Amino acid sequence: MQLRKDPITRSWVITGDDPAAQVKDESICRYCPDATAPPQVISSVPSRDGGLWQARAVVHPMPIFRIEGEPQRRGEGLYDSMQAVGAHEVLVENPNHKKQLWQATDAEIEQVLQLISSRILDLKRDRRFKYVSVYKNYGVAAGQDFEHPTSELTATTFVPRRILYELRAGKEYFGQKERCVFCDILAQEERSGKRVVETRGDYVASVPYAPRVPFETWIMSRQHEASFERLSVSRNSNLRDLAALLRRTLSRIRAVSDAFHLVLHTSPNTLHRSDVLRYWTTIDDDYHWHIEILPVVKDKAKSYTFKEVYYTPVSSETCAKRLREIPLE
Repeated sequence: MQLRKDPITRSWVITGDDPAAQVKDESICRYCPDATAPPQVISSVPSRDGGLWQARAVVHPMPIFRIEGEPQRRGEGLYDSMQAVGAHEVLVENPNHKKQLWQATDAEIEQVLQLISSRILDLKRDRRFKYVSVYKNYGVAAGQDFEHPTSELTATTFVPRRILYELRAGKEYFGQKERCVFCDILAQEERSGKRVVETRGDYVASVPYAPRVPFETWIMSRQHEASFERLSVSRNSNLRDLAALLRRTLSRIRAVSDAFHLVLHTSPNTLHRSDVLRYWTTIDDDYHWHIEILPVVKDKAKSYTFKEVYYTPVSSETCAKRLREIPLE
């Protein structure tokens, strides 16, 4: 596999000829505690009820990125390419094969969040990696890989384009107003209340003013912080509140869709600052970590996008109202 950069959009694309697909034996789960061929464990969070572990990070069985080597960036005329160096891990969210995040306890989800924080912190110590992505694809329509409750993590030698958009917008807004655009958005949404789905402690779930898909939902913290991973070492983070809001938000999303994408947006690796990218001077002030959840809604009347112009057939306000009205246990 190889990374290639589009000279127009400046996006990095991973491409190559995949090896022949392996036939999956659905009767055997490699992520259950009693697996006969368990995966290589990278890190784990101990169980609080006497089990061997509650959540753990393991090596992906068919990684897109390989941890060994250097990127070896090179040019071929106007094109740039580099080796697909990075990390690709599976985050096993629960030892119970049938216990997804919205079915887990708040304490169990809190341990998953602690595992995510520790893995990001560890990978950011590697100067090769510019960004660490954490995401969950649930449901066939979202491209779910494993039946067992899992998320995935990748560490890359580049910053994804969507994050670059946010960094540029945040830096420009801060340069004009000396305030965080994410904090200002959250404050305005709470004053309005029309698109707020639920709050728990310092965390707020709301539908964006300009959503990309119906029922798109963001979870943000009232406390300004650029890096999600710092929550694990902060005395004021109260991860249990975040765990509860995440569980309840996913329960609402599951009521309107059988599939969704969840992505954690955090700051790039600032431990080893780039001399090329100029986002580092104010990044702790102008960026704000958040979680984005994008449901995959079936039977849509039109395509979600028209050449990257997003279309949703339901307004943000209606989506937020319907999500608030969903009964939860």
